[in-house]
Amino acid sequence: MTTAPAPLDPRTPVLVGTGQFNNRVDRGEPVLEPVDLMTEALRRAEADTGTSGVLGAADSVRVLMLLSWRYRNPGRLVAERLGLDDPESIYTVMGGNYVQTLVNRTALDILEGRNDLVLLTGGESWRSRTQARSAGTELDWTVEDPSVPDALPFSPDRDLMGPGEVARGIFMPVQVYPMIDNALRAADGISLDEQRDRIARLWSRFSEIAVDNPNAWIQRSYSPSEIATATPDNRMIGFPYTKLENSNNMVEQGAGLIMCSVARAESLGISRDRWVFVHSGADASDHWFLSNRDNLWSSPAMRTAGRAALDLAGTGPDGLAYVDLYSCFPSAVQIAARELGLGTDRDLTVTGGMSFAGGPWNNYAMHGIATMSDVVRSDPGSLGLCTANGGYLTKHAFGVYGTEPPAAGAFRWCSTQDEVDALPSRELDPEPQGETELETYTVMHDRDGSPETGYAALRMPDGRRAWGVTTDPDLMKAMTTEELIGRTVSVTPDGALAAD
Repeated sequence: MTTAPAPLDPRTPVLVGTGQFNNRVDRGEPVLEPVDLMTEALRRAEADTGTSGVLGAADSVRVLMLLSWRYRNPGRLVAERLGLDDPESIYTVMGGNYVQTLVNRTALDILEGRNDLVLLTGGESWRSRTQARSAGTELDWTVEDPSVPDALPFSPDRDLMGPGEVARGIFMPVQVYPMIDNALRAADGISLDEQRDRIARLWSRFSEIAVDNPNAWIQRSYSPSEIATATPDNRMIGFPYTKLENSNNMVEQGAGLIMCSVARAESLGISRDRWVFVHSGADASDHWFLSNRDNLWSSPAMRTAGRAALDLAGTGPDGLAYVDLYSCFPSAVQIAARELGLGTDRDLTVTGGMSFAGGPWNNYAMHGIATMSDVVRSDPGSLGLCTANGGYLTKHAFGVYGTEPPAAGAFRWCSTQDEVDALPSRELDPEPQGETELETYTVMHDRDGSPETGYAALRMPDGRRAWGVTTDPDLMKAMTTEELIGRTVSVTPDGALAAD
């Protein structure tokens, strides 16, 4: 005799529709502005529910911060294009973590009765925007009247890079993430060649997965050698990363999610086989500025919040059939995998990652969640984990998804911020002087593939962290051919490095 399943709480949040849209301007498709990419993605999400009229039931439109065009209130524009009757409009600040954070917040809002049906969306027309700037042309995209009210803010805005880093010209992800990878190499005690092969094998597998993803921007596989070898078409950017190991933002992509309560899904007639439950979520940030982190090769926030999300879902790493780790750069994936207890011998993406599936700035994780929803629907009873990362391995969010109701009976969420904040940190030495230990570094290359500037994190004798810069050709060559981490170098108060 089988036991009937427990009745669902009508406030249980479910993901009922997902939509992804690639506007292939590189293949002759007409240019569309970001709000149109988002609108199309949400129409596809409604079609994914198998029911018409779902969008019209929305009481909130929540948009990820856009970089390719600045709207005052993008949620309002999306609502107008969809013919919605003035729903709430929320707009995030900068950060790739905010897709999953927004899903977590939306699940809580539905569970606690603040909302019934919410549209989440984001989109970027970065390729067209970049080409227009290069050509010196103006795009005829929507400019809202100053009288239009701003969207409701989601999370306070805050500078992501500290004054110590900025003073040395370190403020771009393409500078920071390779420095993190080099720190990870030294912590693992592997050689430069072993590091190159490790990340190339990882990224090669990502490219293979993208081949089978119909929504991937690049659908071709690359061998480890093709990824690791610097060529005119795959130039070295920030050592040790070639172009193929960097996020690909030259895309035109939009995505949309529809979340609602079980009661609303039933009242709209959305079939049970379209429902994906958000089992759990967690959020936390590492020590905010790089200068203050205890080391540059780990992430306590990933470790604590990621494990908490799994615990709340009643599972562990081995209980996850599918994983999509935020993949802006290989170091982010490697650190997430080890902090979560996942081996790199398993697949760590369902999309193909941000180099191949596409990296539309803050909105990649929405494509990851949409793809994960398709994957778990095709494997009923399975669980999938999606992670999201903002800043410089700074802000982290996690979500566990599945087609069966949560084991705990309802969505559960937590923050591990207090635990992270209590962990050791470092102080900054803003004007270092004398001998110091080289903690990690990268060498940025120009468009011709030539070394341009070396940036380094330094460990001062008193334990403080400092930052250094060099344009010395011999030192930069040594940085890319020898293991210099742990060696002694000299630094002046303006950050200039010299080899001892």
